[in-house]
Amino acid sequence: TGLTPGQRVVTIQQGPLYRTEGSHVTLWCKVSGYQGPAEQNFQWSIYLPSAPEREVQIISTVDPSFPYAIYTQRVRGRGVFVERLQGDAVLLHITELQERDAGEYECHTPNTDERYFGSYSAKTNLSVIPDTLSASMAPQALTRMEGDAVELTCEVSKSTAQHTHLSVGWYLLRGAGEHRAEEILTLSKDFTLKPGPSYEQRFLEGDVQLNKVGNTTYKLIIRGVKPSDQGQLYCEAAEWIEDPDGTWKDISSKQTERTSLAVVSQGRDLSVDITAAEHSLSEGDTLQLSCVVGAPESSSRHFQVIWLLDDMEVARVDPHGVLVWEEEYKERAKLGQLQAFKPSNRVYVLTIYEVGLKDKGSYQCSVSEMKTPGDLHSIQTVVSSSIQVDVKPIESHMRLSVSTSTPRVTAGDALVLHCAVQGATGPVSLRWWHLPPQHPGRRVLVATMERDGTLGLGGAYQDGRARGSLRLQKESSGTFTLVIPSTLDEDDSGQYRCEATQWSRGRNWTEKGEAAVTVSSMGLGLHATLRSRIATVSYGQSFELFCQVEASYTLEDVPVSVQWLFQPSPPTGPVHKLVQVLPNGTVVWGTAQPRFQGKAQLAKADTSFRLHIHSALPANEGTYQCEVEVWRRNILPLGQPAASTSSNAVGIKVVLPESKLQVATKDSSVEIASAHAAIECRIVFAQSNSQFAVTWYRLPLAADAAPLQIVRANYSSILEYGSEFSSPAQKSRFLSQRVSSNVFQLQILSAEAEDQGRYYCVVEEWLWLVDGWYKLGEGTSGRTTLKFELSERELQMEKTNHSISAREGQEVTLPCRLLGALPPGSRLSATWFQVKSSGGDSALLSLRHDGTVEYPQEPLAGRLYLRRASAGDFSLTLSSAESGDAGAYYCQLQEWKQQSEGKDWALQALACSGYTQLATIPPESTVLSRICSSPPLLNFILYLPLVLILLLVLAVFCLYCKFRK
Repeated sequence: TGLTPGQRVVTIQQGPLYRTEGSHVTLWCKVSGYQGPAEQNFQWSIYLPSAPEREVQIISTVDPSFPYAIYTQRVRGRGVFVERLQGDAVLLHITELQERDAGEYECHTPNTDERYFGSYSAKTNLSVIPDTLSASMAPQALTRMEGDAVELTCEVSKSTAQHTHLSVGWYLLRGAGEHRAEEILTLSKDFTLKPGPSYEQRFLEGDVQLNKVGNTTYKLIIRGVKPSDQGQLYCEAAEWIEDPDGTWKDISSKQTERTSLAVVSQGRDLSVDITAAEHSLSEGDTLQLSCVVGAPESSSRHFQVIWLLDDMEVARVDPHGVLVWEEEYKERAKLGQLQAFKPSNRVYVLTIYEVGLKDKGSYQCSVSEMKTPGDLHSIQTVVSSSIQVDVKPIESHMRLSVSTSTPRVTAGDALVLHCAVQGATGPVSLRWWHLPPQHPGRRVLVATMERDGTLGLGGAYQDGRARGSLRLQKESSGTFTLVIPSTLDEDDSGQYRCEATQWSRGRNWTEKGEAAVTVSSMGLGLHATLRSRIATVSYGQSFELFCQVEASYTLEDVPVSVQWLFQPSPPTGPVHKLVQVLPNGTVVWGTAQPRFQGKAQLAKADTSFRLHIHSALPANEGTYQCEVEVWRRNILPLGQPAASTSSNAVGIKVVLPESKLQVATKDSSVEIASAHAAIECRIVFAQSNSQFAVTWYRLPLAADAAPLQIVRANYSSILEYGSEFSSPAQKSRFLSQRVSSNVFQLQILSAEAEDQGRYYCVVEEWLWLVDGWYKLGEGTSGRTTLKFELSERELQMEKTNHSISAREGQEVTLPCRLLGALPPGSRLSATWFQVKSSGGDSALLSLRHDGTVEYPQEPLAGRLYLRRASAGDFSLTLSSAESGDAGAYYCQLQEWKQQSEGKDWALQALACSGYTQLATIPPESTVLSRICSSPPLLNFILYLPLVLILLLVLAVFCLYCKFRK
């Protein structure tokens, strides 16, 4: 036909729309201009304000798997569903609107056309606002005589931010089981009064009125009540808002509690009518029954009223108003749970507070009229009326959910726990418990909130210095929020239980819920790494150390302290604490390195801490470490740190200025004839501002002998002698002198034959560097061999080797004799030596040619002396021999002769004796004890008498046999 198919158009209810939380909401959507089947499919989605670009799928008419997880349960439970109005129009129903349902809704129609042409979706905005409408009226049980007037008031209020209107109406339920209410009179949203059909005429006559007497108070007046007005009356308020399309929508409605109205008809001589404020109650409610006696001239007549429950008497009131309770009700009456009274001669009231299941049944009011008060035989008439009362068990509809916005925290972080209580119809008290995982079955009270809002803390949480000041508060939405400002450690992990108890009419119900929290230690993941760009620095050069700190939490959010530690090289004692930066920024300098403060600079960048040391000195050489301590946040004073860590050690070596020292290394030889010698040590090159320490050594002529330290003169010229040269005699003979700026000499006075050997010096170069003397290097000189010039003639000595034994404690003499005579003018000197296993021979006693005696071994001076039986006898006497004296000994004789008058004495010849081997024997008592302690000898001594007796007996027997022959 040449016609072009229409363009598809999707239309949705115009927004923005405002609906109250908890209300039933509908959104319509329709499609036109489409091709394909008459029944089109629809898909609903929402774009939440928190993520306006992200589509959240709600429901589809074609795909059951379309809803996202957050809507799946509501769709399955028909909390969200789609109603099809016709093939191309639907209604989206949300039966109980939630705050999270606010957002931009999209209605989409899958394509059924031959080609895409037109719009396939449309959007509208829905805002969820709080339901602030309230309507209340105190429940009453009213009894009026026909023709009386009734006035009822209803309090209606709202606090909605949007522009809304109210409607207020009154309704009547006539029968006890009637659910269809009849409208009496309504003030509509457009401020007009509209009576119900049954009350239209009376409204026009002015007998039924509705007046607004205050900002929130509405009053219903019914004049000339009729029996048809009897029943349950209540007030209903509705809140209306105008949608963008101009239509008005009721977004909330509330009904008040009901008032019971009983109308007693006129015209009978005696009538009884019983009414109840409520026919159906729950446990704990209050039951109020009114019994109205209808009779002309009732004030002058005498009535007795009996209250019965299921035909069993409860109480009676006589004509004088005296009340008598049946036996089983007396105790409850004493406790104030029951009350019966007579407001007038024709009205009688029975009230039961906090009714129980046993109070349900058929209540009857029986009225007896008497001619004479108290005369039971004068009863004229008995009239009764009954009413059925139902008492239902109380069921709690309270629901509880527990959540936390801090499921995983680090020690020191705050814990925030939420306990949402919904559906509670009475006051609620709350208990928070901690269930520590390390103690299964144990629970620790954290905080409480009583029904009146009184707060309490568990014993472990009362000290605010530990976890801060706990807060427990109730939000307007019924959510109780617990805040623990600062967690202690991992022990705060575990389940946190909320116990909510609803209190209503003497009963209570408790619901529980839990949320899990994990608290990590501040030491978890805390790590410090120390590094330096250079490990070796020159004297005077600056260097830097970087302490990089890492943790599983943000270090900038917690108090941190960094301390720098130093161990000199070589170690001189405990580690030195150089400096510490406290969490408040205070810098505390250590006392072990007094010069350190003026040389160091501290800096921080994020989680890296820097130590910069200017102009390095040898005293800065050693190993460095950084130590990091962290505290929990939100706690003052800080107290003990929550965790600490130490970095790796980084060694820094400080290289001193290079030594330029050069010492003469050429070997030389010195031969002397006199008694004095000088050994020279020459410095070839050194820095001009250096000082020197010189140590002199002697190597005996034996090839394998170890060098002996003679004397050391330090850079301050203080002398220190070696152990072999520490006697006063030796100190007086060996002197170290500096004879020029680069020449040192070892002076040997009264040189002797044993002084022969190879001499050398070790020179140390020392330099003063700011804070002390430092050794730059050292050099060793060449060897100088010292010998005596001897004549060709030899001394004749006894060369025989001897072996001598001496008992410990006794005196022993070791032989040493000269054979032959000395030339005229010559003198002898003698020295005794003990052969040591170490290879060097130790001088024990020296007799100089001038007659003086020296004892190189001072401890032996009191036990050694020379027994000069003749001029050539130099035997050594050792008094009180000891076990340590055992060994080999020999003596050396030296011939000296003065060259001329006043000249030095010169060594002419020398010779050594043979070796004397000394063996020491323990004392007699010691020998005897050793013998006796020997088991074979001891056994022999014990059995010797027995052996002798046996031998004697054998000899006698042999003689006897001989004589018999």
